[in-house]
Amino acid sequence: MSQPTSFSLDQPYTEIIVGHMDVELNEVGRQQAASLAERLSRVPEISAIYSSDLKRALETAETIVATCGKFEVIKDPDLRERHLGDVQGLLFREAAKVCPQAYRAFSSRRTDQVIPGGGESLDQLYHRATSSLQRICQKHTGKRVVVVTHGGVIRALYRRACSRRFRGSILNTSVNIIQISGDDVWTIKAWGDIDHLNQTGHSMSGFGVSKTPSVVSPVLT
Repeated sequence: MSQPTSFSLDQPYTEIIVGHMDVELNEVGRQQAASLAERLSRVPEISAIYSSDLKRALETAETIVATCGKFEVIKDPDLRERHLGDVQGLLFREAAKVCPQAYRAFSSRRTDQVIPGGGESLDQLYHRATSSLQRICQKHTGKRVVVVTHGGVIRALYRRACSRRFRGSILNTSVNIIQISGDDVWTIKAWGDIDHLNQTGHSMSGFGVSKTPSVVSPVLT
């Protein structure tokens, strides 16, 4: 795994290529998580809460649990963000010069392109993310589950549901609802919903280059 050679807690997160780096939410991110938790506390019949084990997602999930009660967060490493290899921890403006080969792979549109330094291809991320959600489905058939994860993972889930790649930003603590039927049909019911942030004035980006973590709420039928 590459070392975060250019990373500093004083650097704005939006300037850093984060990937698997295990950094924490900042104060804005915590405010956004609290707004999301208050919203989800009004959602009926949530049966379980799963989360990536990276701190920024896990803290969001634990904030939801603290507000909603009655749950324990189930950690799943397969819900982690995409591993970005040698470009992790670098500043965007420096990455092309510091690690040109890895940066070209990171910027490639090829879904089978792995990133030097232990990084994943988009296809590898897709397999990991969709397999994780399918395992969750098998455990909670007919139930509503909250999954706290990252922008790359959510893009992969969108690709599974729509058979195409998502273009655009995955907004911080956005709610994305995917219905998964018993015959393994995935249908997007809501996407990029941040009404809870607009109501509280916390809609600015609080964490990370992908504006994550965000939430997938699979309704498993």
